[in-house]
Amino acid sequence: MSPARSRHVGLNGRVAAPTDVHEATSAILAELTPQRRTSFRLRLDRWYDDLLGGLAAVYPDPEALAGRLAAAAAGGYRDRPEELHELDERRLLEPDWLQHPRMFGYACYADRFAGDLPGVARRLDHLTDLGVTYLHLMPLLQPRAGDNDGGYAVQDYRSVRPDLGTVDDLRALAGTLRGRGISLVLDLVLNHVAREHDWAVRARAGEPRYRDYFHIHPDRELPDAYEEHLPEVFPDFAPGSFTWDEEAAGWVWTTFNSWQWDLDWSNPAVLEEFADIVLFLANLGVEVLRLDAIAFLWKRMGTSSQNQPEVHAIIQALRALARIACPALAFKAEAIVGPRDLVQYLGAGRHAGRVSDLAYHNTLMVQAWSMLATGETGLARHALASLPPTPAAGTWITYVRCHDDIGWAIDDRDAEAVGLTGFGHRRFLADWYAGEFPGSWARGLVFQDNPETGDRRTSGTAAALCGLPDGEAPGTDVGLARLFLVHALVAGWGGIPVVWSGDELAQPNDPAWAEEPGHEADNRWAHRPPLDEDRASARHDLRTVPGRMFAALAHLASVRAGLPQLHASVPSQVLEETDPGVLATVRRHPGGTMVGLYNVTSESRPFPVSRLHEAGLHAPYDALGGHPVTTGADGVVRIPAYAAWWVVERPSDG
Repeated sequence: MSPARSRHVGLNGRVAAPTDVHEATSAILAELTPQRRTSFRLRLDRWYDDLLGGLAAVYPDPEALAGRLAAAAAGGYRDRPEELHELDERRLLEPDWLQHPRMFGYACYADRFAGDLPGVARRLDHLTDLGVTYLHLMPLLQPRAGDNDGGYAVQDYRSVRPDLGTVDDLRALAGTLRGRGISLVLDLVLNHVAREHDWAVRARAGEPRYRDYFHIHPDRELPDAYEEHLPEVFPDFAPGSFTWDEEAAGWVWTTFNSWQWDLDWSNPAVLEEFADIVLFLANLGVEVLRLDAIAFLWKRMGTSSQNQPEVHAIIQALRALARIACPALAFKAEAIVGPRDLVQYLGAGRHAGRVSDLAYHNTLMVQAWSMLATGETGLARHALASLPPTPAAGTWITYVRCHDDIGWAIDDRDAEAVGLTGFGHRRFLADWYAGEFPGSWARGLVFQDNPETGDRRTSGTAAALCGLPDGEAPGTDVGLARLFLVHALVAGWGGIPVVWSGDELAQPNDPAWAEEPGHEADNRWAHRPPLDEDRASARHDLRTVPGRMFAALAHLASVRAGLPQLHASVPSQVLEETDPGVLATVRRHPGGTMVGLYNVTSESRPFPVSRLHEAGLHAPYDALGGHPVTTGADGVVRIPAYAAWWVVERPSDG
């Protein structure tokens, strides 16, 4: 090894950055203070091993690539605003900030929530009243004109949709949110770009550099071979995974839509492009990047081209880059995958603790709705107990629903273990939540019914899926009870619970969803309604349905913020041998134990108080209800219909 490439082993046996990398980055940082330069040098040595390790698993000449990425990190660090350097220091001093029980999320489209970015800033009282500390604004970077998959067909990663504002507005909003204790979350679409993106435009113009950014084939030989194993994501309006493009004179890989061109992540130039984009967004004040369609990044013949091991190595490298330049930035994996693939996105094996900080707990969401439809917890208990452990630093995003449809990701093996068939149960859930199964109270819509595969997904607001009638009507109380129950379940599991906009006001499906241009073929817009102004103005009026629901979710946020048992590093364990209508979970924290009890039926159900005593709760107290848990002479407590209890040891002053 030449002197320029010499390196030393740092703390904990990690390989530190080589001399020439330190020299190159020092030159970039020459105008900074000695303290700033020292801070960067220490971070570079701390995370260089992660950076190089991720690159070495994927790319040729990883050391040269690591040097270029380290230089990019130095440039981003040099240009980072002073207040964000301070935020970096705060986050490094509190590395578990995302895991704290005070974290409570909200997700919305900026225009549908408040008109534009300045409007979001004016509506922050709505969020702080709810207890929100984490705000996910749906895609707002410049998309292609016309149909753009709700903003996921990005034309320019460095511009904001003109109707929402400017980059300066986004920077200002991030600062305002930070001042209110709210972290800004934005989407970063990794798998594809819009056909109108400059890279795709230049690829169609014949520039070899940019053609190599995409998967473009001159004939159908390779596309046909790949498609033997590729599932169709949108079979109704985007069948197949390749599109003939006349200008490009080739078949372009287009997993989602003909105008969303999949990127070729085997090309290191693509990684370098996104490294610069990550640093740009971080320096605007974005604190969490939702890595969209992350499961699809790597293509491999003979597979579904999802969940390939290279995906985790790539994200490890990007995360290391961020840790070096802007450690206040966290990554969230948008991986809506099967239960046994899910934990990989928080890091497992050699990637443990080195990839995404956050991942969606899709299994919990699906099982919550499954329990509510069946009134049975056996499948959920088995599926949730079967998940492998997560890294201690990994944090779930838990949610009742999101902007997307619900795909009924019931694992065939889980279903078989409890006497069901995966296909049959998936079909039942789709029928139930479309209101098509006898006895169903749900008011959802069928999305993307594929008769060839049997795949049948569901759209609908949480209120509609819970059967909450529009307006004051019979069934309102029980609908609200179901709606509160599922939110209490995801808030009590651990991680960061995220409420989708409008659900805090029990909004129904938007009856006019198909009237908006470009939305008529996509009924997911039924559950993306503009925030109802009348409902929002009634959020503190407990005589109204919106007021009751808003108060209930604000109460959830307030209670969980004070429970150390809900720190996300603590795993939820499912208690077996309970009443089939009750899901019971236990969380053991050094500060105390919490047992979550969730009755998913329309009748009261029993739970032996001895199980609470076995968990270490000798004076059990429902923190949600604010009352002791009392039992009859038979030693059994009765949990009311659709009730949620967070049982802890009774406070000493209770």
